[in-house]
Amino acid sequence: MAGVGIDVAAITRFGLALERNPGLADRLFTPAELVGPSGARRATASLAARFAAKEAVAKCLGAPGGLRWHDVEVHTGPDGRPALHVRGGVAALAGQLGISSWHLSLTHDADVASAVVIASS
Repeated sequence: MAGVGIDVAAITRFGLALERNPGLADRLFTPAELVGPSGARRATASLAARFAAKEAVAKCLGAPGGLRWHDVEVHTGPDGRPALHVRGGVAALAGQLGISSWHLSLTHDADVASAVVIASS
């Protein structure tokens, strides 16, 4: 194991932030992350969990400055499990640290969304 990160997000608070800042969702998420399997915009709880995943990835990497939100993308794998795709500065740093695979778990219940990320070599 090369790193572990965990993060939580308050769903209501996250939703209010998205409402107050109309461009925030586009700054935080790729177009593919914003749309669910039905083609409609993802629910706030799902977006909050994806935001927590991005924060957890940063923690795996030691929370360095200069990481970009779009350099981490959460998608649904063919088996239905969440998966990570990294690019740009995140991918470069992961390569320097010898990270070759990512493991992700997302959940949301009541008003809390959380993510756990494990980086391995």
